[in-house]
Amino acid sequence: QVQLVESGGGLVQPGGSLRLSCAASGIAFRTYTMGWYRQAPGKQRELVAHITSAGNTMYADSVKGRFTISRDNAENTVYLQMNSLKPDDTAVYYCNGHISAHDYWGQGTQVTVSS
Repeated sequence: QVQLVESGGGLVQPGGSLRLSCAASGIAFRTYTMGWYRQAPGKQRELVAHITSAGNTMYADSVKGRFTISRDNAENTVYLQMNSLKPDDTAVYYCNGHISAHDYWGQGTQVTVSS
């Protein structure tokens, strides 16, 4: 059974930081491209960042220079370090595991940026 379990969300003030974690089980983690997506109320889900099995990374323009994605293959975990958070970053953040025609999703974790 595949499980992706996110943690680390919460309420933070503008300019603050959070680190999201996603622990994966049931997949050959090191072979998957792992990604973080987010969905704000009334908006479509969008890609935030992903990291390939080779460690190559890609970021949405809106988070470049502020967010960093990383992975620990020994721990089957992918992280998203989020710095200089803005109110526009408020959303439910979802972990995704992708390989070939397979996509797996976590249940999401809420991030709220507000003073």
